[in-house]
Amino acid sequence: MGIQFGFALQNANVSRIFETLGANVEDIPILWIAAPVTGLIIQPIIGHMSDKTWNRLGRRRPYFLFGAIFASLALLIMPNSPALWVAAGMLWIMDASINISMEPFRAFVGDMLPNEQRTRGFAMQSFFIGTGAVVGSLLPYVMTNWLNIPNTAPEGIIPPSVRWSFYIGAVVFFLAILWTIFSTKEYPPEQMQAFEEAEKEETNKQHAISEAEVKAGKFRTTGSIFGLIGLVIVVVTRFMHLEKELYILGGILLLFFVLMILASALKSANKSENALVEIFSDLLRMPLTMKQLALVQFFTWVGLFSMWIYTTAAVTSHVYGATDPTTKLYNDGADWVNVLFAVYNGVGALVAFGLPVLAKYTNRKITHAISLVLGGLGLASIYLIKDPNWLILPMVGVGIAWASILSMPYAILTGSLPARKMGIYMGIFNFFIVIPQILAATILGFMVKDLFGGEAILALVFGGVSMIVAAALVMFVDDVAADN
Repeated sequence: MGIQFGFALQNANVSRIFETLGANVEDIPILWIAAPVTGLIIQPIIGHMSDKTWNRLGRRRPYFLFGAIFASLALLIMPNSPALWVAAGMLWIMDASINISMEPFRAFVGDMLPNEQRTRGFAMQSFFIGTGAVVGSLLPYVMTNWLNIPNTAPEGIIPPSVRWSFYIGAVVFFLAILWTIFSTKEYPPEQMQAFEEAEKEETNKQHAISEAEVKAGKFRTTGSIFGLIGLVIVVVTRFMHLEKELYILGGILLLFFVLMILASALKSANKSENALVEIFSDLLRMPLTMKQLALVQFFTWVGLFSMWIYTTAAVTSHVYGATDPTTKLYNDGADWVNVLFAVYNGVGALVAFGLPVLAKYTNRKITHAISLVLGGLGLASIYLIKDPNWLILPMVGVGIAWASILSMPYAILTGSLPARKMGIYMGIFNFFIVIPQILAATILGFMVKDLFGGEAILALVFGGVSMIVAAALVMFVDDVAADN
């Protein structure tokens, strides 16, 4: 709940902060690039470390605490950013800190529950995520409309309603994390191993990950493929004078190539226990279910990232007819976006209790597919709406999808993972959330500017279509834990 309190403030207000500090609408996606790049780097590292940690605070809880301290500080500083580059830097720090707390938490749920309880466990997680996000998203609106704190400010200054919302978010984030740390326990590594062995015997798992050693040549081959793709992107961008944001995508792929070659060298030097070698070995050995879910996650999160980046610009321009961040009409529209985000998170919290019931009478794949279709249709239908009050209806569909996104993929995935590697595979699974966000951040600005004629609303339509594609792909996922 605390993590999502901060995450909701970030998602609903960072684009508003960027525009207030002078960012053009087509430049917003590249400013958001910090968030997914940070997750790409931080989550597998933190997952690997938490798998191997055991101290007086436990296995995952030390990372909850460390992340909470820095995320809370970032929430205090962000709304006081004096310039655009400062705000972009604070987003980087804030998202890194949130990731440090959030990545071990999904592994924590998997650690503490047997397979038959994980659908309900992750659904309960969705409820508390939704609850925290509702309050966090509503705060700027509440500050203005209930407490009469102004939602406008001179040019280049963040409105007081936003600043005070971030201050409250920082306190709630930190206190909620402390409550979890002091009110929960964790099982030591020996018990976790015993639980895993018992579950294997009971379910006769056929989906266990391969323990075969990954040869150094495999690192080189895989890395070279990604390096070649990255080089092509950089060269084509250079000679065809494409948007410079594409250099970031190419650069990430080239960095992946360099790290793969380094892992190969370490492997050849018999340093198989090196963290880099272990992370890339686990990446190349990931189970089939995880590979299939990767495609689902890719199209799902392209849709979500489109929504987070462009809802403020789309609603203020398409529905309110305002593009100047200093005007009251624009800020009224931006406040209404906070309400809309609260609606989808609130729906997500309530629907979370119904998803396990639907999954029981159908299965987890059908449940997730139905939810994604409703979310995609909701997001795309915003294009047809001119009355702000009617925007609540599409958010109901998005909320149903959000509840499922936060639970069903993880319930399906954890059934295919060994307990001793829950953290690292949750971190690797985040690749398939982060990579589409990076892709969206590098191409959405280009699409809005050159393909959509500056119409941010079309980015939401694009996101809705992407979520419907994800719904079709989920039907091809092998949910082995359910089958067993």
